[in-house]
Amino acid sequence: MNIKELLSRYSAGQRDFRDITLIAANLRNVNLSGVNLSGADLRGVNLTRANLSYANLTNVRLQGANLTETNFIAANLTGVDLNGIDVSQTNLSRAIFKESKVAVQ
Repeated sequence: MNIKELLSRYSAGQRDFRDITLIAANLRNVNLSGVNLSGADLRGVNLTRANLSYANLTNVRLQGANLTETNFIAANLTGVDLNGIDVSQTNLSRAIFKESKVAVQ
């Protein structure tokens, strides 16, 4: 699946995109609030200013991702490895980090 198809399906009301692969995709400024991306491979993706509030991101691969000003309010980040990713401008309010790896810088 490519970005255009993902956004089209999301606009049509689909929210379940489990195990999708979008390596190095540009998702800058997109609204994917409430999306289910559990198990997705998002390595190197650009999520600058994206809205992923209330999203299910369980076990998502985010190595090398750009999370500048990304909105993860109340997102489920269970099992996500955020080590080495700059989250200083990322909104992680009420996010769930069960079994996640998060290094404070």
